[in-house]
Amino acid sequence: QVQLVESGGGLVQAGGSLRLSCAASGRTLDTYAIGWFRRTPGKGREFVGRLSRNGLTYYVDSVKGRFTISRDNAKNTVYLQMNSLKPEDTAVYYCAADGHYRLGSSYPDPTKYDYWGQGTQVTVSS
Repeated sequence: QVQLVESGGGLVQAGGSLRLSCAASGRTLDTYAIGWFRRTPGKGREFVGRLSRNGLTYYVDSVKGRFTISRDNAKNTVYLQMNSLKPEDTAVYYCAADGHYRLGSSYPDPTKYDYWGQGTQVTVSS
């Protein structure tokens, strides 16, 4: 079992950057694929991207080129670097761990993820 804690959210102006952290305890993160999701009142829960166990990353088109997921094994932490932020990126961001290999079509499915953090609020002002 793994416990996940997100941090790094906050208020930023459009065009700015934030780096979210997803710190794990209980097990090492490199045994999991880590997905990032976000939730807004209007859109519900939305898949943002995924870092597979082999280090490959996948992003939805709306964040591609602006967001980057990385992992620091020594710190047992996964990061979501968010650049060129837009007001529509405003959401509560969650990281989630998946202990299984998946086809790409399954990446956005939140039911495929076994463990979730509590979320961190990101607000982008215009």
